[in-house]
Amino acid sequence: MTPLVSLWLPILLSAVGVFVVSSLIHMFTGWHKSDYPKVPNEDRVMDTLRPLGIPPGDYMMPRPGSQAEMRSPAFVEKFKKGPVMMFTVMPGGSMAMGKQLTMWFLYAVVVGIFAAYVAGRALPPLASSRAVFRFVGVTAFIGYTLALWQMSIWYRRAWLTTVKATVDGLIYALLTAGAFAWLWPH
Repeated sequence: MTPLVSLWLPILLSAVGVFVVSSLIHMFTGWHKSDYPKVPNEDRVMDTLRPLGIPPGDYMMPRPGSQAEMRSPAFVEKFKKGPVMMFTVMPGGSMAMGKQLTMWFLYAVVVGIFAAYVAGRALPPLASSRAVFRFVGVTAFIGYTLALWQMSIWYRRAWLTTVKATVDGLIYALLTAGAFAWLWPH
């Protein structure tokens, strides 16, 4: 067993690596450009929705008020007629991303902590780099990717978007595993 406190350096280094690589992927490649296509008639849709003052949050439309309403002919017709959507309304104003970038870095730290915990419980301080890489890599991959698949299964997010995010997660997991394998206590 390896104490979690002795793994602080690979936790932080892996988080920095993931942060930098994810920034490079999103800023300098077109990899995610097609994830969210532009809505047809965007200006008209925005002009129509703006006066409604929909507060920031996650929404479903149409949304039944109960199981009974969901089975009613009126709701079934409304659903067939469409549009059917799930959407997130974000606050307008600033496009600053400082808060999201900070939260993303902290998330990478949390994934590193969980990976450190799992590997630290399973492996001694003198464990082989291969064993460290395997335990940390699998744990980090789980942390970065598996919950994404629910969005395609239940909420019909495009599978291509989920697969691309999974590839990103694999890259982040490999970076995390590499940092731990390199800096595992000997």
